[in-house]
Amino acid sequence: MPEICRFYGIVIRMYFDDHNPPHFHAVYAEYEARIDINSLGVLSGHLPARALGLVSEWASLHQDELRALWQDAVDLRPLHKIDPLP
Repeated sequence: MPEICRFYGIVIRMYFDDHNPPHFHAVYAEYEARIDINSLGVLSGHLPARALGLVSEWASLHQDELRALWQDAVDLRPLHKIDPLP
């Protein structure tokens, strides 16, 4: 699963040819959540509140890029990195 971003100890990944709905995986320490790209809601899993807030902030800034990366992943094209939070 390619890593597309890393910030504040949070790793964002996306699987190739993954199932719908479009989503990404956010991992922080022993926690992991699947985040819907369109609604930015948690599909499954759990992150501590502070980590989830950072992931939500980052995803809202890069939502269009995430949608494009999702399509790349579905089409088995290489994924590029997305800038982290400052």
